[in-house]
Amino acid sequence: MLKGKTALVTGSTSGIGLGIAKALAKQGANIVLNGFGDVEGPKAEIAAVAAPGVKVGYHGADMSKASEIADMMAYAAATFGRVDILVNNAGIQHVAKIEDFPIEKWDAIIAINLSSAFHATRLALPAMKAADGGKGWGRIINVASAHGLVGSPEKSAYVAAKHGVVGLTKVTALENATTGVTCNAICPGWVLTPLVQKQVDAKATAQGITNEAATRQLLGEKEPSMQFTTPEELGELAVFFCSPAGNNVRGVAWNMDGGWVAQ
Repeated sequence: MLKGKTALVTGSTSGIGLGIAKALAKQGANIVLNGFGDVEGPKAEIAAVAAPGVKVGYHGADMSKASEIADMMAYAAATFGRVDILVNNAGIQHVAKIEDFPIEKWDAIIAINLSSAFHATRLALPAMKAADGGKGWGRIINVASAHGLVGSPEKSAYVAAKHGVVGLTKVTALENATTGVTCNAICPGWVLTPLVQKQVDAKATAQGITNEAATRQLLGEKEPSMQFTTPEELGELAVFFCSPAGNNVRGVAWNMDGGWVAQ
């Protein structure tokens, strides 16, 4: 379905981003990975599931720096022609009460979780709008969060950034509503990524309970389904947005959260 297209997924060397990259590669899209840590492992995971002929590139841009984001977009254009599908997924977290929240942590979360999506989007749009003989074709998928729709204590920067991502999604969709470029947001609940596993482990240690009990407690606080959303499920939603069925899905914040925000 996506043969000949190129998808750039930020924060895609693990977790949600890697799950989305794999799903898009299965559909034939070339992939530009971004993130820290191991690169060869994620490349191998994509190669194992990708459609024939899919190519995988990598750029290690620090998503808190606009100049490095520009370098990454230029690399993608030079390597693959243009970015057809942009998945803004990169994100970090810090937990503290507002009066105790370190200023540098606030600045970093806003930069990586929100401003990076703006910078990548503004750089991707011109080529997307010029595609298909000027009719335009492009898919911008912003990975927000259930915290882009509701709040939780001690997550002021993360909640502010993710609400901002949902707002950016709506404006991007409206500005391009008469073109072939769509923009939508995915709002996951708890996803068992390495980051969330650390929270489970910390809860188990702090309370002297088993990992299984800590998992049930974590889910029970927010997620009525009592089950994690998976990166694979989120990847399939991204594929839907890129499909012909998603042509007129514009500006939505689609929560996949086990009922979290339905409460």
